Amino acid sequence: MLFAGAALRTRPVVERAVLAVAAVVWGTALTGCVAGSLGLAPHEAAPLLLVVPSVTVLLGARLRNHPVALPVELAGGLGALAAIGLAVPRAPFLALVLALCGVLAAGAAVRPERRPVAGYLAAVLFVTATWVRLAASEVSAPEAYTLPVTVPALVIGVLRRRKDPEASSWTAYGPGLAATLLPSLAVAWGDPDWQRPLLLGVAALVITLLGAKYRVQAPLLLGGAVLALVTLHELAPYVVQVAGALPRWLPPALAGMLLLAVGATYEQRLRDARRLKDVLGRMR
Repeated sequence: MLFAGAALRTRPVVERAVLAVAAVVWGTALTGCVAGSLGLAPHEAAPLLLVVPSVTVLLGARLRNHPVALPVELAGGLGALAAIGLAVPRAPFLALVLALCGVLAAGAAVRPERRPVAGYLAAVLFVTATWVRLAASEVSAPEAYTLPVTVPALVIGVLRRRKDPEASSWTAYGPGLAATLLPSLAVAWGDPDWQRPLLLGVAALVITLLGAKYRVQAPLLLGGAVLALVTLHELAPYVVQVAGALPRWLPPALAGMLLLAVGATYEQRLRDARRLKDVLGRMR
């Protein structure tokens, strides 16, 4: 309270910002002390620590473009990061804290000046909370839980892109696609059967082709990355067997020849990389 009062009475902007940040840090420390006095374990105290970041989000909405607003919100973000760190040992609490942080980020994203960063952050936090919750529950078929989220998220993304063609595909389609593709990929890498990798590979291939056809960046890159990782996982045992059957001198020789070929065509590869970057940059 002392720091907050001083911040309100101080005229220089820098001093106001420093005192406001000190008030946020002090409030976070005080909240932690209260949690300790209640006998809460660190992971149980983590949700309580989000009280201060909640206040900073409300203050940021109140202060808006005031020079003190951004330092206060950043200090609150550090408090939220501390809460996430405390919740890491217990996955259910970690999922809860991540979801609550996603709500706070979504609240900040309502403001136009915070939307470009806070919107992406909220999507990442919500998706990560979903993955952690599924892992904590030892779910072996995450698609049953993620697809009901993915389908409406993609429908909303399509409607948004129709309304605003300049909207980023990562904002429109990224969260929905990642909500299903990435948990399925994590499960597929530990799945000894072939059905899930096959279905996931086919789905990733279709998404990649759709992204290439309609020149949409998020489906193209997400689908391509998942397809490449699934292919790598499935082909890795055969590659190891083939490598074990070859003479020991052959792999280094092939690697050397590859380096020579890349070096000899360096300028062409550089032009191709720039051309690819330009093509991806023109996609939304």
